[in-house]
Amino acid sequence: MQDILTLINDPNVNILGAIFKLLLSLLLGAVVGLERRHKGQIAGMRTFALISMGATLAMLVSIYIPQEYMGLKNGDPGRIAAQVISGIGFLGAGAIIQMKGSVRGLTTAAGIWMTACIGLAVGAGMYIIAVAACLLIIFVLMFLESLEKRLFKGGEAKIVRLKVDEILTDTSIYHECFAKYNVHISDEYLRYDYTREISTINFMVRCKSNTDFVTLFAEMRGLGPVLSLMLTNEVNN
Repeated sequence: MQDILTLINDPNVNILGAIFKLLLSLLLGAVVGLERRHKGQIAGMRTFALISMGATLAMLVSIYIPQEYMGLKNGDPGRIAAQVISGIGFLGAGAIIQMKGSVRGLTTAAGIWMTACIGLAVGAGMYIIAVAACLLIIFVLMFLESLEKRLFKGGEAKIVRLKVDEILTDTSIYHECFAKYNVHISDEYLRYDYTREISTINFMVRCKSNTDFVTLFAEMRGLGPVLSLMLTNEVNN
């Protein structure tokens, strides 16, 4: 047993130690991915496990090459591993694009980047730090979200897209309607189609989670020649 622990903690790359590090990074990555999948994200256990293992393997290769071919004193064990930090941004950007710019995609992208760092830590033999980082990620993703909801209760960000069959120059009547339902307008974006005489307005609003948008939209419809009303998370001018 002592020999096994010695091989696992050996700073030099060996078969048993490398397999242990890959298995540990798989487990830690899967734990983070499980939480993300639970929240309905596309990137789940498999994605995060592969990212963590890939980073660990990159770290192992970084250590192995100077160890075997150049000598640890003359090589740079961090050269290959450093590319993981910049390269993982590609996957992070992909998560954001997949969510069509939604803020939810940013959290997943940050989780992907952090999971890659965990993989590097495991590959470098920093087991306790890697496990602690994994637990802290789960704490941030699970508990800070509920804390945010309690602190900012009644402050969900939404976008109401209104399309009317006229060139609208005054939106105050819609502002009054939003205020009636305790919906705060943060900003608005307008687009005019003078050929068809159609106006499109994106209202960026903050509202309570139980806001009755069905009744709100029904009342807004009676304020003018409304063609469509949509509740979304995307601005589309």
